[in-house]
This record gives sequence, structure tokens and C-alpha cells, in this order.
Amino acid sequence: MSELTGAIGDSITVLPLLVALALTTSASLPHVLVGFGVFQIVWGLHYGMPLSVEPMKALVGLAIVGGLSYPELAAAGLLAGGVLLVAGRFGFVGALEAVVGEPVVRGVQLAVALLLLEAAVSLSAGDVPVALAGFALVGVLVAAGYRRESALVVLALGGIVAVAVAGVSTPQLPSVTLFPAGLPEFSTGALEGTVAQLGMTIGNAAIATSLLCADLYNRDVSADDLAESMGVTCLAAVPAGGVPMCHGSGGLAGKFAFGARTAGANVILGVFYLALALVAGAALLAAFPLALLGVLLVVVAVELGRAALEPIDTLPAFALVVAVGLVGVVVNVGLAFVLGIVAYWLR
Repeated sequence: MSELTGAIGDSITVLPLLVALALTTSASLPHVLVGFGVFQIVWGLHYGMPLSVEPMKALVGLAIVGGLSYPELAAAGLLAGGVLLVAGRFGFVGALEAVVGEPVVRGVQLAVALLLLEAAVSLSAGDVPVALAGFALVGVLVAAGYRRESALVVLALGGIVAVAVAGVSTPQLPSVTLFPAGLPEFSTGALEGTVAQLGMTIGNAAIATSLLCADLYNRDVSADDLAESMGVTCLAAVPAGGVPMCHGSGGLAGKFAFGARTAGANVILGVFYLALALVAGAALLAAFPLALLGVLLVVVAVELGRAALEPIDTLPAFALVVAVGLVGVVVNVGLAFVLGIVAYWLR
């Protein structure tokens, strides 16, 4: 039972983002879910522990708010995958993290959170009564001590509404073809998004996750090994219609907190994603209430914002995080990332 609850702990932030991405871009949700299902199982068994597999939140967040099209997201995923594979293979991860600085990484997280909030307002305004009911439900759950689980509950409620409207989809295997949702588009936006995402990935998904593997599971998994496995994941999943994926300290901590201690949690979650891919058809997705999607994005944005601000313990670092976040919203995340690095080194 602990492995089952641990699997749920990792899906709390993954599923809401995947559904939001499929509702706002041309991404094929069945193909995306297959990617997550396969690599949950692969990396769980490979590392022999409940390692997290998450979407690259900066890139996926930018796609959700319209900053990147799905073809640009696919291109960014391939670029990120190539860089991570090389960096991990040749031991460059530590050097890359030293250049960026944690406040800059946290600032990018905050920028994505603010952009998600901006999109959430627009979606919620489409059906205010439904949105208010959704926020009331979240408020009750938070008051009852289920803050992290609230996004999953809202997602489940939206799924129930969608099934009531569209009916249960007939199980169908996703098509086997390269880039089913569109060929990659290597644009300036894709490059900027990749650079910003790599800062988050190196710091959170490689180095911080490596430390947690030792702290929580007494396992020696190097940041370079994690970078290499993330590179393989992106380069394999994106051409098959998936999205850029990474490991993550938050997902690993979530699995541990919910009881996961073995790779069994990954196998359970992987099988669940693969089963869900069979019925996550376009008709069901189209029936999902957009106002509830707005509520969902608010919850995800608040969690991402908390993750960005809570670890910061000095005023200068806090000011840099906020500055990077605001520039990312007003101008773009790529420029905010570069200016943040310059400010970090000048400081």
C-alpha cells in the first residue's frame, strides 16, 4: 500500500500539467502519457528506487501560457536532451550549476508560476461560477490539510465532468509514428526556453535530486548520472510524441513522504499512465471544463511559487529572485535568465 500511495505522491503535479498542456497546445495526451509511463518504469528499475520522472516545468509552463508552440517545445526538448546527455557523460554538471546560481534558477521558477497565474485568470473568467466552486473546493482541502493533493482532486473532478459529458472513451492504442503532434521548430523562443530550463534542471533535477537520493534512500547516484538519464529520456520521448522530462527533488521527496521505498512505486505509476493513455482521447479532453483548468493552474502556480521562494533566506537573494521573475513575466524568461546570471555575478 505504501508504494501505491507513493506513486500518487509523484502524480500530484505531473498529471495536472500534462492535462493543461494537452488542453492548450497540439500535444497528444495519449503519446505524452505513454512517455511518462515507459520512463517511470525504466528509471525506477534502472536505479532500483522510486526516482521521480516529471515534466520540465519551465518549458511546459511556457507552452501552456502560449510562450511556446508544441513544435517549439519539442525542439527545446531535443536541445535540452542533447546538452544534458553531453554534460552528464563528461562530468560538466557541477560546473554548469556554479555559473548559474540558485537565485537565478528560483527566479525562473517564479516567472513560470506568475505566467501560469496570468493564464489561469483568463481561463477562470470564462465560467466564473464553476471557477468559484473549484476555488471553494481547494479552500476546503487546504484547510483540511490536503494542500498538495488539491490539484489532483480538482483534476479528478474535471475528469468526472468530462466523462459525464463525453462518455467513456473506447480504449485505443496511440499511433506509432515520429513527431505525431508536429515536427520540431527550432526558434529563438525554443532556444531561450531551453537555456532557462537547463538552469532549473541542473540545480533541481540533477544536483538536488542526487543529494536526496543519499539523504532519503542511502543511494549514491551522481548528478552526472541523473543528467545523462534525463538526456536519454528527452531524446527518446520527444520524437515519439512525448514532452521534455526530467527527474526532480520535489517528486522524489513527494514519493518518500507518501511512503514509497522501492521501484515498485514507479512500476505502479507507470502502468497507471499507460492505462490512462488508452482512454485519454480527444473527445474526453475537449469536454474538460476550462474554468476548472484555470483553478488547476492556480494551484500548480502557487506550489511552483512556493518552491521558488521558500528556500531563499537572504534579502539580496530574495530581491534577485523577484526581479528575475518579474522580468520573465514582463519581457520573457530567456532574457530574465541571462540578466539574472549577470546580476548574480555582479552581486
